[in-house]
Amino acid sequence: MKLPLLLFSFALLMVATLSAEEPLYSIPLKNIDGQETSLKAYAGKTLLIVNVASECGFTPQYQGLETLYRKYKDKGFVVLGFPCNDFGQQEPGTNSEIKIFCKGKYDVTFPLFDKLHTIGADRHPLYTALSGSASPVPGPVTWNFNKYLISRDGKILAHYESDVEPDSSTLTKAIEDALAK
Repeated sequence: MKLPLLLFSFALLMVATLSAEEPLYSIPLKNIDGQETSLKAYAGKTLLIVNVASECGFTPQYQGLETLYRKYKDKGFVVLGFPCNDFGQQEPGTNSEIKIFCKGKYDVTFPLFDKLHTIGADRHPLYTALSGSASPVPGPVTWNFNKYLISRDGKILAHYESDVEPDSSTLTKAIEDALAK
């Protein structure tokens, strides 16, 4: 009886390891404090990747994103914020300033990352994977607060434009469906 359980445990470990090797998980990143990281720590979780900005008309979405994170984090959901200054120069601050703003104004507790580019020649490899021609939802990031829903196994499920509010029934249903799988 112990051998089948051991084999089953080993098989689960192998599946988790293979999932963590999905291309999205292996892209090098830096967190908001400048430390090298990747998305491997989030393998097995449902992710909402968002390009954020502090001086945008959509900036109040930080509150909704934080609410989503707190509501679903115990079920395996994580919001990941990626500051971006590509649209209207609406994220001019340093990482330290962004972190202080997010915590002080919106009590953000979800993970934030190093400021990066989502478009153009300097587009970060993460956004090439999310929005490039090989993505299941190809097309340019059009403004701040675009959202990408990622399944527990690292597959890109959907792309939502800036005007899709974090508490919209469309987004919350998609998150709940992804968490149920």
